Amino acid sequence: MSLELSSGLRKPSFVKRRAIFLFISIILSFIFLSSNLFILQVVKGLEYERRAQAVARRQMPIPAQRGEIYDRGYDIPLVVNRDSFAVDIIPGEVGDNERQELFRKLSILLNITVEEIEKRVPPRYYHLYQPIEIKSGIDFETIAYLGEHIEEFTGVAWHNKPVRSYLEMGTLAHVIGYVGDISREEIQILYNRGYSFGTVLGKNGIEKKYDEVLRGRDGTRFRLVDVRERSVKKKSIEDIPPVPGNNLVLTIDRNIQRLCEQALGERIGSVVVLKPATGEVLALVSYPTYDPNMFFTDKAAVEYKRLSLDPASPFLNRAIQSSYPPASAFKMVMSTALVEEEVFPLDHKVNCTGQFEYGDRIFHCYLRKTGHGPVDFFSGLAQSCDVYFYTVGDALGVERITYYARDFVLGAISGIDLPGETSGFVPTPEWKEKVHHIKWLGGDTINLSIGQGYLLVTPLQMANIVAMIVNVGEIFRPHLVREIRDPVSGEIISVVEPELIHTSHIRKSSFRTVQKAMRGVITEGTAKVVLTTEAVEIAGKTGTAEVGKEDKWHSWFAAYAPYETDNPEDRVVVVVMVEAENEWEWWAPKAANVIFQAIFAGQSYQEALDTLKPWWYVKWLQEQEE
Repeated sequence: MSLELSSGLRKPSFVKRRAIFLFISIILSFIFLSSNLFILQVVKGLEYERRAQAVARRQMPIPAQRGEIYDRGYDIPLVVNRDSFAVDIIPGEVGDNERQELFRKLSILLNITVEEIEKRVPPRYYHLYQPIEIKSGIDFETIAYLGEHIEEFTGVAWHNKPVRSYLEMGTLAHVIGYVGDISREEIQILYNRGYSFGTVLGKNGIEKKYDEVLRGRDGTRFRLVDVRERSVKKKSIEDIPPVPGNNLVLTIDRNIQRLCEQALGERIGSVVVLKPATGEVLALVSYPTYDPNMFFTDKAAVEYKRLSLDPASPFLNRAIQSSYPPASAFKMVMSTALVEEEVFPLDHKVNCTGQFEYGDRIFHCYLRKTGHGPVDFFSGLAQSCDVYFYTVGDALGVERITYYARDFVLGAISGIDLPGETSGFVPTPEWKEKVHHIKWLGGDTINLSIGQGYLLVTPLQMANIVAMIVNVGEIFRPHLVREIRDPVSGEIISVVEPELIHTSHIRKSSFRTVQKAMRGVITEGTAKVVLTTEAVEIAGKTGTAEVGKEDKWHSWFAAYAPYETDNPEDRVVVVVMVEAENEWEWWAPKAANVIFQAIFAGQSYQEALDTLKPWWYVKWLQEQEE
């Protein structure tokens, strides 16, 4: 009885202690959980939120508007951005049974093959919920159709993607270039400079050279996704808007560019118009050309292949990427060397019989087989007498000739702000022996004296030869960009200042003597019959380069005007180069005659022709009437 009572008395006390213990445990657990919850939500809340967003957040670029490009007038743009769209597929939203039918519908709507779509969306991407671009350059009507029939296009989306539009390009295509989607090879080089897959970048010309100025900065569109990469509506991060690229103002004058195109016509060749006092390029023409807008059409691949295989090489910018023997135009360099070195007096007569004997070879005077008779420095250059310059070259020697050629910056690029410029070539005895394993012969020097043989120059280098003579020993870097402007306000961000790239040690008086001799070429020499304009006084030099052993000739004309002026800014250099692929018609000086007339009389090409009425134009008009 006493034991039962004692046990009964202890039982409530035991239960009470257990209850107190349980209560304290619950309180401590609650405090522990609350503390942890406080740490997770408050102390480390932002950190975990960032982690969660990093896992669930996806971002897509918002393409920036590429900067526009203007000519020096800064009025009507040469290149603008056209509103366009790109169509995407989100593979994970497309059922296995629906995929082929969807690809078929898209191929019809977007005018691409099913194979092209399958190439962009291979089976290994079928589980992804990330948009994959399948075609860009889509017009609004197509997007509107997609929006109206979206139930038939499950998994299809689209986004804005501006497309370049090149206006009135003509031969400006070689200057402006074009853009395209970045390739895998390019992304490996440019990734660390902010480029990524899907980026549009310049592929040639100004578009390539100034890509980072034009491209702006892409924005970013954010979206939150679930574990299956599906978008969820909740969005806590604002999109980052894109920053448009800067506008470029070129040194090109669209009217002069068009004038030079018309003067050259459909002849394979090039024209360079340069301001020697600043290096500004007013026109840079190369024919044949291409239309950069073709890269945004459905037939882009076909057209690109066709042009790439064209033997006339329309993608080649002949003004800076083709090198030719300068022929008699090189006599400007030879004349400068003769005057500076004083190898014999300028009034010294050389009797041209039409032949020049050197060793066991006879070199002929191309322009007059019967000979020019006695000629001195001024008449020798005016009549482009080969025998006179054979004599000059023999007296100077190859070392001094190559020295002066390099002093005119031949054999080196000018650094014009275009990709792909070639350096031409100045041969030396060491080069010939190393490459051809043949010693330099006296006959090589004779050929070099009249700009033949191994010597090669580009039309732009020829323009720099004239510029150095005009500037009495200075060459400014040729450039095509004049200003960089803000795309919104139009304010000037930076101006490209003239950059002096070479100063010669040749006496200024020597250059002035050569200028006088070049004037004689126009007034009483080889160009007299063709250079008939009275709008301005011109000084220059003709050149006819033999091509191989065939009866084919390149036609050169390099000149500047006005011959005398108080303001060097008024002067322009014009170089016309017509390749031997064309039917021979000695066209270079004829084209230059019209160009100078139009520029200095403020006329169009047709107005210049009507004013000059050259015999070949009158003859053509008569043929048209018949």
